[in-house]
Amino acid sequence: MSKISRRLSSLSLIAASIVVFGGCASQPTATAPTGSTANSASPAANQQGLKAVRVQLSFLKQSLDAPLIVAMNKGYFAQEGLNVSYERGFGNADTISKLGTGKFDLSFSDMYNALEFNEKNPNDKVIAVAVTQSRAPFAILTLKEKGINSPKDLVGKKLGAPTGDGPRKLFPVLAKEVGFDPKSVEWTTMEPRLRESFLLQGQVDAISGFSTSALPSLLKGGKKLEDINIFYYNDNGMDFYGNAILAKASFVEQNPDTVRAFVKAYMRGLQDVLKDPTAGLDAVMASDDSKLMDREAEKVRLQVALERMFISPEVEQIGLGSVDPARLEKTLKQTAEGFGLKTTPSVADIYTDKFLPPKEQRTLPSDRKPLS
Repeated sequence: MSKISRRLSSLSLIAASIVVFGGCASQPTATAPTGSTANSASPAANQQGLKAVRVQLSFLKQSLDAPLIVAMNKGYFAQEGLNVSYERGFGNADTISKLGTGKFDLSFSDMYNALEFNEKNPNDKVIAVAVTQSRAPFAILTLKEKGINSPKDLVGKKLGAPTGDGPRKLFPVLAKEVGFDPKSVEWTTMEPRLRESFLLQGQVDAISGFSTSALPSLLKGGKKLEDINIFYYNDNGMDFYGNAILAKASFVEQNPDTVRAFVKAYMRGLQDVLKDPTAGLDAVMASDDSKLMDREAEKVRLQVALERMFISPEVEQIGLGSVDPARLEKTLKQTAEGFGLKTTPSVADIYTDKFLPPKEQRTLPSDRKPLS
């Protein structure tokens, strides 16, 4: 099993409480699809004179969105002159497509899916103005009972994922990095909501996807952390970044102050969540008007993010929101190969750091509390 951090392993105690909610539903429990728009800042905030900014999440509202919710609740966006509203997303590809059409001003999604969009839509290119997750949750997940204890053990096995799944599309590159023939596995395609059910029911031997989505669903389906093997792409030669704040290039050019203000306020919210993740989780749960979110599932999701995505040695050195150009360049080449792009984009084609606050304003907090 790819080693999950010690603090994450403590979440095995949570698994039992997740199981009581029953079922093997694969779609992460989060906010309801209806009523997905929220107003900016606090209810008492004076919205006059504030610039409206429309934001789309990558998927259903989750604990991973805590920095945005906290920044809104504490009035950080309003202090920067912004009235931020958000709507749920429907997956990275859909989110980027809607951003490209101008339906939203900013979105949370990954840079790598944006590369494919940009190649098909050269006049509506999307760029990242800050990277919110230092490492991607791309992973292969399997059950220990399958006897798959390393990526090489996938040879001859049946894997499952939706056709458009990013980790599935990148799997040939992963296999190359690890050292086996990607054609030596058989793929089964299913609806995203059925992915974890297929694994739990034994219809596939392993699945590809985001660990932050799959892991809570597997725990809810009755498994414990010690029953699951997770092989992260980051640990196997594909050191990808996670989600970023994306914007249409034309919007950035026309609204540089707005973009700069949004990034600054969001970074303050992210720092607050890293200082006190429990308060961040509480804020997300309180923002769920549907009351359908599962706190224990969201706690698992946020713990994975804290250990695998938000905090890393690289972030300690260069600060939140930034990237290592050499690392990003390598992953862009791997994406071009995996997605079959006609050309390999440069770092400047997809990312800019000109809208980040000074490094001293986006450092990792030293006084970080554990999630409880």
